[in-house]
Amino acid sequence: MDSNRKHVTVQLMVAVGTAVIGSLQFGYNTGVINAPQTTIEDFYNETWHSRYSEYIPPSSLTTLWAISVAIFSVGGIFGSFSVGLFVNRLGRRNSMLLANILAFIAAALMGFSKLAASWEMLIFGRLIVGLYSGLSTGFVPMYVGEIAPTALRGALGTLHQLGIVVGILMAQIFGIEYIMGNARLWPFLLGFTFVPALIQCALLPFCPESPRFLLIIQNEENKARTVLKKLRGTEDVGEDIQEMKEESRQMMREKKVTILELFRSPLYRQPLLVAVMLQLSQQFSGINAVFYYSTNIFKKAGVSQPVYATIGAGVVNTVFTIVSLFVVERAGRRSLHLTGLMGMAVSAVLMTIAMALTVSSYLTTFFKYYYHLD
Repeated sequence: MDSNRKHVTVQLMVAVGTAVIGSLQFGYNTGVINAPQTTIEDFYNETWHSRYSEYIPPSSLTTLWAISVAIFSVGGIFGSFSVGLFVNRLGRRNSMLLANILAFIAAALMGFSKLAASWEMLIFGRLIVGLYSGLSTGFVPMYVGEIAPTALRGALGTLHQLGIVVGILMAQIFGIEYIMGNARLWPFLLGFTFVPALIQCALLPFCPESPRFLLIIQNEENKARTVLKKLRGTEDVGEDIQEMKEESRQMMREKKVTILELFRSPLYRQPLLVAVMLQLSQQFSGINAVFYYSTNIFKKAGVSQPVYATIGAGVVNTVFTIVSLFVVERAGRRSLHLTGLMGMAVSAVLMTIAMALTVSSYLTTFFKYYYHLD
């Protein structure tokens, strides 16, 4: 294989790094609601009291908090389904740029919710930032995969997941009480999403559009060649152009399948089952409960400083994500995923027992992150 296709250029890394800011945003907004839970619940209570001259009933407070957490995923669902509406019309880069409007709106809603004494603003902001995050989970891997050389596509593609876990860890650290997780600064903690959005908006205009989009969708081969020369650091990009054209021809030859045919045809039954089970196994593994509620879990387990325990879990999550990047090619996807699922099952049982006995669950959550390599 041509060594130029394995070469990492400054232009390539700037483009990938700028795109991955969207992944970091997704991770940050996944974890940011965790650490300041008690502080934000106090805000809900005070707001309720100022409106109705009584404190919020415990059941209503639990419901409000559950909505505040879950509404992010609701936005994410709609965002992920909307990716196709933008990428082929506006392009990959411009779609990422436009999506930041949602990040700015969400930052304003959440950041000014305390000033406006409105928990509705906070919840609606979470919905909007969830919509942004859903779009980013489609835009970022697509853009990175299309600008990366084939030989580096897998390695650079893993930076999306790394960006997510780094974002979660950032949110956990910023959520420490003496940083921004206190009654005075928690709006800045939630509104911090404005800063990465601003940085990405400043950098994206200097990043190239996806050469695949230029060649296949817009049929502008000369522009695609110019972009590829910058990304590859070489004048010889004929092999990349031919590869893209061949991929396009193969896609044109393939029969388009409707949703109903996807479920009815025995030809697609096994791949569909595998894809669905992979996603279900990850979502039902219990890791999302740790992402969203670990501070409260540690608190109920008797940990004196639950925020620091949450940060420790986040560090382990980040470290083993990095480890998995190097291990996955050698160990294989299937065996690594099965090992992770077995570990998750064992650690979930251990954590349940630990919670039932009201003992510290540092060890069990450590194992939960250790085995979550998928």
